[in-house]
Amino acid sequence: MENNPPMQLPAIQSCEAEDRQDIIDGINAYNLSHVPAMGEMSTPIDLVLKDEEGQVIGGLLGFIGYWKILEIKVLWVDEAWRGHGLGSKLMLHAEEMARSQGAKLSTVDTIDFQAEEFYPKLGYQVFGELENFPEGHRRIFFQKRLGEDA
Repeated sequence: MENNPPMQLPAIQSCEAEDRQDIIDGINAYNLSHVPAMGEMSTPIDLVLKDEEGQVIGGLLGFIGYWKILEIKVLWVDEAWRGHGLGSKLMLHAEEMARSQGAKLSTVDTIDFQAEEFYPKLGYQVFGELENFPEGHRRIFFQKRLGEDA
């Protein structure tokens, strides 16, 4: 199919909330025309830790995409609760949930002052880095195989 744009290209505009789904649907249609989905478009894996008073002291936000990859977007444990294995428990629980849904890979990124030493202890390996992002630091990308060939 030829791509013949109109003579005058449209102007870029700020995205409205209702436009977001059209953009997501567009990239998903393109992606899936090349590689079929292995599952749902996006299955949330959101976990929370609360203390005895019901206060949030940590949590994990992630999802399993349609190619069965667990993507961890946020992992946080309140400073007062760190060092008790709660971050590891959250990660291992999310991995098990993902594994039970057929995920074969988990990815996460961190900044060097956050958890650079934490993820390798859980079996994650570096697959990329951004130097000087944010300025003076490194953003590090990790992956871990979850399947039977892990």
